[in-house]
Amino acid sequence: MNELKYPFNSKYILKYRRAIKRTLLENNTQRIKIRIAVLGGSTTSDVVSSLELFLLDSGFEPIFYQSEYNRFWEDAVFGNDELTKFQPDLFYIHTTHRNINFPDKLLTGDEINSAVDAEFSRFKQMWVSLAEKFACPIIQNNFELPLFRHFGNADCSNVNGKAYFISRMNLLTADFSQHNNGFYINDINYLSSCIGLEKWYDCDAWYMYKYAMRLDVIPELSYSIASIIKSIYGKTKKVLALDFDNTLWGGVIGDIGQAGIELGQETPVAQSFSDFQEFLKGYTKLGILLTGVSKNDEENAIEGLRHPNSLLHPEDFAGIKANWERKDINIAALADELNLLTESFVFVDDNPAECHIVSSQLPNTEVIKFESVSEAMYTLSRSGYFEVTHLSDDDLKRNSMYRANRERTEQAAAFSDYSDYLRSLKMQAIIADFEPIELNRITQLTNKSNQFNLTTRRYTAEQIEEVFLDKSYVRLCGKLRDRFGDNGIVSVLIGKISDDTLNIELWLMSCRVLKRNMEFAMLDTLVERCKSSGISTVIGNYCRTPKNGMVADLYEKFGFTKLSDNFNGDTAWKLNISEYNLLNDTIHVNEKEITYNE
Repeated sequence: MNELKYPFNSKYILKYRRAIKRTLLENNTQRIKIRIAVLGGSTTSDVVSSLELFLLDSGFEPIFYQSEYNRFWEDAVFGNDELTKFQPDLFYIHTTHRNINFPDKLLTGDEINSAVDAEFSRFKQMWVSLAEKFACPIIQNNFELPLFRHFGNADCSNVNGKAYFISRMNLLTADFSQHNNGFYINDINYLSSCIGLEKWYDCDAWYMYKYAMRLDVIPELSYSIASIIKSIYGKTKKVLALDFDNTLWGGVIGDIGQAGIELGQETPVAQSFSDFQEFLKGYTKLGILLTGVSKNDEENAIEGLRHPNSLLHPEDFAGIKANWERKDINIAALADELNLLTESFVFVDDNPAECHIVSSQLPNTEVIKFESVSEAMYTLSRSGYFEVTHLSDDDLKRNSMYRANRERTEQAAAFSDYSDYLRSLKMQAIIADFEPIELNRITQLTNKSNQFNLTTRRYTAEQIEEVFLDKSYVRLCGKLRDRFGDNGIVSVLIGKISDDTLNIELWLMSCRVLKRNMEFAMLDTLVERCKSSGISTVIGNYCRTPKNGMVADLYEKFGFTKLSDNFNGDTAWKLNISEYNLLNDTIHVNEKEITYNE
C-alpha cells in the first residue's frame, strides 16, 4: 500500500488509519499471525494502531497486549494472569528517557557510576525476567536526549548531566544486545535526532495524555519497530537493482565514454557519486546483492564500471542486465537467475518513468526514485529494507556464493545431460543434527525461505533453541559445497517423534541450491535416522502458499502416499520406511572431503 511506503505522510496515516486498515483487511493476503505484548512507560495506544498498519501491509496479522500506563516493569518482573494467558511471540518495551530514574542530587563520579549501574540493573532485571518466562524476542527502545539541559554543552560530559547519564545507559543497553540473542534495540536516539528534538517532543501532550513524543512522529516510531519485526521474521530485502547513468555516476556513459561521466574527487558532483558507490559497497559486506539494470549497450555499462575512479566493479555485481528491454523484465530475469522472488529487490533509478513502470509491473518490488545522492542514501538508511537483526557467516559470504552460482550456470551449458552436469559439480553434503553455532543461521532460514518451504512455519531464535534441546525431535541441518565453492547451510528439517511415527513440522531449502538434488540427500539421511531410531512411518504436510507452489508435488515424487487433500490446496502424506528406496545418486553425503580437480 503506497500510503505506508517510506517516505510516508505521518499526518495522513493518523487521520485515515481506520480507512487504511479497512482497505488492508479487504485484501485477503495470507499473513503470519504474531502476538505482540507492548509494555509501555507512556501511552501506547497510538503506537499500536500505527504499528498494526505497517505490519498488516508487510504480511503480518498482529494481535496486541498492552500494559497499563507505566506498568512496564511490574508486568515484566512480576507478571500477571492476562499476560501469561496471552503468550506473546514478541515483546516491545516502549520506554523513553522519562522512565529513567535520574539522581535527585549532585553526585561524585563514583556515585554516578553506581547510580548508572543500579538503573541499568533495573532494566536488565526486566529483560532477563521476560526471557526466562516467555523465551521470545524483545525489542527495547534505547533513550533519546532531553530537550532541556541544566549544564548547557557540558550536559553530555559532566557526570551529573542527564545527557551523560543517558549516553551511559545507551552504551550498556547496546552491550547487552551484543551478548544476548533475541534482544533488539529500537534506536529512538537516532530517530529523534533525525526528526529533531524540537519536533520530537510535545510537552502539552505529555502533561495531558502522557505521550512521550509528539503525536505526528508516532508513525515514524512504529515504522521503525515494524522494520525490526520484519527482519526478525526474515522479511527484509536481499537485492539492490541499480540504474547506472546518473545514478551510479554523473552523466551518460554512452555519449562520449568514460571521459563523459563524473566520478572521483575533482568536482562536487563526482565526489557525491563516489560517496554513493562507497555507501552501496558497504551493503555488499552485509551480504546484500548488487545488480545492474541499465538501458545501455553492455560494453558501455561495463566501461563505466571500469572507470579508474569507480569503487564498484563488474565483479561486485551478482548480475547485470544492460540492454534495451524494459527494466521490470530485466529485474524479473535477474530474480529468475538468482532463484529469488522479485519482492526481494529494491530498485533505484533517476528516471520517474522507469520507476513508475517497475512499480506498476512488479508491485512487490520496492522502488526508490533517485533525486540526489544524499536523499538516496538517507532513504535507504531510513527505509528499513535491509534492517539487520542477525548477521551470520553465510550472510557475509552471500556475494561469493552467488558468483559461484553464475559459474555453475555457465558450466551447465556444456552438458546435454543434466545428471552428468550434477555429477561434474562433485557435490559434497554434510547433513547432521543442529550445532549450537548454527542456530542463528537456521533461524534465519526458517524465516526467509519461501519457495521451498513445505509448511512455512516460522521460528524465533528462542524456539529453535527449544527444539535443539528437546529429545523428542529429529533435526537435520544440511550444508552443501562443490567444486565452485561452499553454499553453507542450505536445508533444514525438523520432525517431532510420536511413538514410531515422525511428523515433519518444517522442511525448507535455500533457493541457492534448487534443482541440485539436495532434497533427495536430505530425505535419504532422514530415512536412515528414522531406521536407527525405530521409526517406521513419516508423516509430511504441504501447506499451500502463493510462493511455494514449486513443492506442491514433492512428497509424491518422493514416493509418499497421499492421506488427505483439502479444498485450500493443503495436503498430507505418509511414507512407510520399509518401502523406501534411496533417491540421491549425485551428492556425496558425510564423506571425507573431496579434492577437486580444476
